[in-house]
Amino acid sequence: MSELSSLPLAATNDLSALRRTVADWKLKGLQVGFVPTMGALHEGHLSLIALAKEKADRVVASIFVNPAQFAPGEDFDAYPRTLDADAAKLAHAECDLLYAPVASDMYPDGFSARLSVEGPARGLETDFRPHFFGGVAIVVAKLFNRVQPDIAVFGEKDYQQFLVIRHMVRDLDLPINIIPGETLRERDGLALSSRNAYLSAQERSTATSLNEILAAFTADLEKGIDWETAQGKALAKAANVFDRVDYIEARCAETLSPLPAGPVLQPARVLAAVWLGKTRLIDNMPVG
Repeated sequence: MSELSSLPLAATNDLSALRRTVADWKLKGLQVGFVPTMGALHEGHLSLIALAKEKADRVVASIFVNPAQFAPGEDFDAYPRTLDADAAKLAHAECDLLYAPVASDMYPDGFSARLSVEGPARGLETDFRPHFFGGVAIVVAKLFNRVQPDIAVFGEKDYQQFLVIRHMVRDLDLPINIIPGETLRERDGLALSSRNAYLSAQERSTATSLNEILAAFTADLEKGIDWETAQGKALAKAANVFDRVDYIEARCAETLSPLPAGPVLQPARVLAAVWLGKTRLIDNMPVG
């Protein structure tokens, strides 16, 4: 990892320096926006920076590959770490400050705090990664406490995560406005993701089927086809294309609670997680 002082934008891993900078902005009456990331930045991340700049006077981005949200056997060690390239992209996007803490600072010896989240965290990802949202919640809560932003932007590509964070902020009375950022896609419809880099050329060609399956699922629901029938069609298509299907479901858009049987008569979201080889892809789309 490069020295932070050599990066092409203001950057720190020091909590005191971060707090001094943010406090100085706030003394000047400036609104502070925040975009937390795990690095390996792509245009989807940069669109969140752009949205934060529209909503706030100064923007902090964090890069921290959070070990608390990886279970044993997941890709923590292999997760791409590209600080130099990420910093160049953030500088081009005119991000005001990069905060890049180290794991020993975020989780020092003896760290024992945990956060339990339910509500929109129930089901979907939790059925396959029961540790995940607890790890996300604790790191985001710590980052919010450190950065003290007025707004924070989270991508809708991770829609369940977005709702979990929004509910957590509401339940803990945190004075932060959580703003959703639209999912950016490749020309063929594949949602931008850092993990797309893991796909082989053949897998990359196949991956666009996920967008097509979800679009067809959404179209069926908007035609008034009951969600059980529409979901069955989507699952059958996915089973023929992908190596494994964790879930393809329609849920309430606001709470991710299960829908009542029959046609969808409320705002809803279709969500999916599938595997191509060793790469897990997630995506979602709004209904109505």
